[in-house]
Amino acid sequence: MKKEKHLSRNEQYNIYVEAKIPKTKSFPSLIYSFLVGGVICMIGQGINDGLMAIFPTMGQEEANSWMLIILIFIASLLTGLGWYDRIGVFAGAGSIVPITGFSNSITSPAVEFKKEGIIFGLCVKMFSVAGPVIVCGLVISFITGIIYLFF
Repeated sequence: MKKEKHLSRNEQYNIYVEAKIPKTKSFPSLIYSFLVGGVICMIGQGINDGLMAIFPTMGQEEANSWMLIILIFIASLLTGLGWYDRIGVFAGAGSIVPITGFSNSITSPAVEFKKEGIIFGLCVKMFSVAGPVIVCGLVISFITGIIYLFF
């Protein structure tokens, strides 16, 4: 105890935080992440192949667009039902990295703040997590387009 009194407040807080952080098992988490991310990608490829089989005149780019729309819808639906969070706890980055994770990051705050009404809850809070990503992506795309235009 006497040794802790000589530590700064920040050092004491860091010791406290380290004691409270849940320990994860890295190797199983990596396997689960890889498997779930792979399953999400396989589902996407299956949707893409199914669309191409059902609509033979559909081009590859159009099928890709529809597949992304369907995956985003499924992820939003699972988030609304509360199931995507369970997948995220199990899979970690395997569920966050694909486009389904982006859909989850937009849908989760909207579901969480729906009690505040449509405007101040759903519409405002929807982009609280994903908003900076969208803004940065648009700004960088604009700058890249300007550079490409002149060079």
